[in-house]
Amino acid sequence: MSAVAERVEQALTPVVSAEGFDLEAVEVQPAGRRRLVRVLVDRDGGVTLDDIASLTTILSAALDDTNAMGEQPYVLEVSSPGVGRPLVLPRHWRRNVTRLAKVTTADGSEIIGRISSSDDTAVTLDEVADHPEPLTLPYSEISEAHVEVEFTRRGAADPEGAT
Repeated sequence: MSAVAERVEQALTPVVSAEGFDLEAVEVQPAGRRRLVRVLVDRDGGVTLDDIASLTTILSAALDDTNAMGEQPYVLEVSSPGVGRPLVLPRHWRRNVTRLAKVTTADGSEIIGRISSSDDTAVTLDEVADHPEPLTLPYSEISEAHVEVEFTRRGAADPEGAT
């Protein structure tokens, strides 16, 4: 992370927390004569467009009140991390219960299963091939994990009533 991104993160973390969100990432990159500041936020229950609009105003004021960006102009982009974000922290797993995840273990094995529960030390996956019982994996045994995109998610209502 660049020194500017670190300063921005330090300036914005308490502001984001005070609004009830977690600061997931900060990126600062050149964009012509300006810099693009991308801030990713999340919270239990998700983030709405109204949340993003409100946070953008609040975070812009917070950045203007600090010297984190220096004198160079910037463009602020506030967003939620989206489905492609790696599952790294226990809160990421908790926020994705019922979703399908692809997990690469420390030994290189790949497992696809539905997140049924998680806590501070491990995640439990259901619907894992060759495992009739739920599979519990300690986070220390997971080297990489992502949510798998499902076009028809289990339990989702079918708007056309098809079965």
